[in-house]
Amino acid sequence: MSMIRDLRAAVRPALRRNAHRSYAQDRTPAGDAPSAVVDCAVYQDGRRVSQRLGPTEALRAVRACPDDGFVWIGLHEPTEREFSGIAQEYGLHPLAVEDAVHAHQRPKLDRYDDSIFTVFKTIHYVEHAQLTATSEVVETGEVMCFTGRDYVITVRHGGQGSLRALRHRLEENAELLSKGPSAVLHAIADQTVDGYLAVADAVQDDIDEVEIEVFSNTASGNRRRGDAGRIYQLKREVLEFKRAVSPLLRPMQQLGERPMRLVDPDIQDYFRDVADHLARVNEQVLGFDDLLNSILQANLAQATVAQNEDMRKITSWAAIFAVPTMITGIYGMNFDYMPETEWQFGYPAVLALTVAICVAIHRGFRHNGWL
Repeated sequence: MSMIRDLRAAVRPALRRNAHRSYAQDRTPAGDAPSAVVDCAVYQDGRRVSQRLGPTEALRAVRACPDDGFVWIGLHEPTEREFSGIAQEYGLHPLAVEDAVHAHQRPKLDRYDDSIFTVFKTIHYVEHAQLTATSEVVETGEVMCFTGRDYVITVRHGGQGSLRALRHRLEENAELLSKGPSAVLHAIADQTVDGYLAVADAVQDDIDEVEIEVFSNTASGNRRRGDAGRIYQLKREVLEFKRAVSPLLRPMQQLGERPMRLVDPDIQDYFRDVADHLARVNEQVLGFDDLLNSILQANLAQATVAQNEDMRKITSWAAIFAVPTMITGIYGMNFDYMPETEWQFGYPAVLALTVAICVAIHRGFRHNGWL
């Protein structure tokens, strides 16, 4: 039970407080490593035993030691040239290497003979003072993870989703890191999913705001223009969120349900916890999509009702003005024999009759709710 508590304390950061921060990270080359390498270290018995080794020297150091150990290499947006040497030295599959270099991949889990390749989509909530039709709500990045028997290689794309703080937390828990590369893989998965939970809460607030405004406008009779654009933009951002969450659910379930040679049995139990949290986020995102559809339909229905009301008012006033137009048109024909043309009070009588008819029509329309 102590290990469970340590594991949760080590890999579940307080992301709800930091969901709105960017995690940009400076590149710090290590030894003879390529410039894309952020950090490279050897871990023995869960403790860091090297400070400035390149990827090649680190792997040789691990394999020369009889004790169980592993290398953790962190890279940020490596080029094909920068990554080719590491890929060759560590025996990474060419297809996985191509995906890691070019990015923009779908979340997935690929198993090879001696490694596991996992793609995570990181989500960052973009702060905005007011949601508009062009607001960016979520920003995505990627973290790819190569997990082998004695190494874990993380490749990060984008300006957020840094693993520096995660590495420091894990280094403070030697018991956890002694479980090997699969402990790092779980920590990355857990941090990514916790980030989803924090972003989902923030997106829920935006949806609530839009929903309240749409229906409060209906109650108050205020027809605000531009709501449809804001709703549609929010729906696009939720779709981006959905593309990051939904494809990852099956890989996390596989890691938690199927025994894998490269995943420690003690760590595998915790992938089920990650899968449960991810399923919850997935349900939230699907609910967001359905709710935004309903809000958009309600907004369009309001626009249709408003247009109908405008047309009824226009039609009502046109009917009212048709009466004096018709009467003046008749008397404008200038025939000799027309009613009341020779009467002293004919002109005011016709005006009074016109006004009376217009008032009667106006009252009828008001009574029926057209005006």
